[in-house]
Amino acid sequence: MNTRIQHGMALVMVLLIVAMATTIAAFMAQQQSFWQRAVENGRDRAQARRIAEAGIDWARAVLADDASVNQFDHGKEMWAMRLPAIPVEGGEVRGTIVDQQGLFNLNNLVRYGVVSTPDLARLQHLLAALGLPLELGSTLTDWMDTNSEVAANGAENEHYMNLAKPYRCANRPLSDIGELTWVKGFDPHIIKRLQPFVSVLPESNTALNVNFAPAEVLMAVLPGLTLESARQIVTQIKTTPFRSTTDFLQQLPANVPRTGIMNLTVSSQYFMVTGYATQGEGYSAAHVLLKRNGLWSSQVRKSLQ
Repeated sequence: MNTRIQHGMALVMVLLIVAMATTIAAFMAQQQSFWQRAVENGRDRAQARRIAEAGIDWARAVLADDASVNQFDHGKEMWAMRLPAIPVEGGEVRGTIVDQQGLFNLNNLVRYGVVSTPDLARLQHLLAALGLPLELGSTLTDWMDTNSEVAANGAENEHYMNLAKPYRCANRPLSDIGELTWVKGFDPHIIKRLQPFVSVLPESNTALNVNFAPAEVLMAVLPGLTLESARQIVTQIKTTPFRSTTDFLQQLPANVPRTGIMNLTVSSQYFMVTGYATQGEGYSAAHVLLKRNGLWSSQVRKSLQ
């Protein structure tokens, strides 16, 4: 009887060992498959990143070629056209070049640490046109200027240091649009609403390229210009871009002043270039702000995903 029980127990042990060995083997095979897939995905992502970065070099070459042909920039030029997806071995690449000087440069608000009153008024006109609170202009200039005086409806260190997770004002120009999330009053909805009309450039006195400016921006920076008139100008630009600021000023309504207004231009130095690439299971996106000096462009800031 004992012998039979012992044989039964031995058989059970054998079955358990076989089951365990089978489970371990299956687990190891699965882990090896996961590891191999991870290696392949990592390789694909690395290749996709290299392809996306190559798209940035393509953009620099396109912008250099454009600068060698003419000295004015507009939406009908080849560089401004969206690059369709181009097949590459194992994937595809596509990209865009977007002018940044047709937008209101938020860093124009503070120059050498001091608020530019005319530019603050222009931003507030833009905020009003977009249905956003005017006090956003004050909180933003307080965030950027170098003094500790609180503007009307603004916010300095005292406000931020009393938050649940305290921090201090930057007291410097914005580094990118994402920094607005730290500024009082700028929630994701407001930033999304504002983003199509503003840029963050490393200089604090950039000119506005009228050939790319949205109607809301033109109205905000040109006293007396109505939104309806601005929209008519933008419609005209789509078919007949301006070759000089003189031509642009001549097209403005008579009530809009020609002097004492914001610095205007029909050429641009700053461009946001985005390159997207897929390779196998890998994906990458490169976002680069370029500054064109003469022919060749230099990188101002870069983000890789």
